[in-house]
Amino acid sequence: MNIKLNGADAETGAKTLKELCDLLGYDPEAKIATAVNGDFLAKAKRSNYQLASGDEVDIVAPRQGG
Repeated sequence: MNIKLNGADAETGAKTLKELCDLLGYDPEAKIATAVNGDFLAKAKRSNYQLASGDEVDIVAPRQGG
């Protein structure tokens, strides 16, 4: 299916937001923020959220540095 991932067109076979995060290589214990179509989705809801073609997904990971 075709989605927008962090503003760019992307194709994925993931059915859920958790599957997408896994396919992208995010550690399950990583501290990331996720949103779909502008709505924040907590970690506990990622495995139940069914992605749909055209969804706009944002995944943000904190950065360290100074």
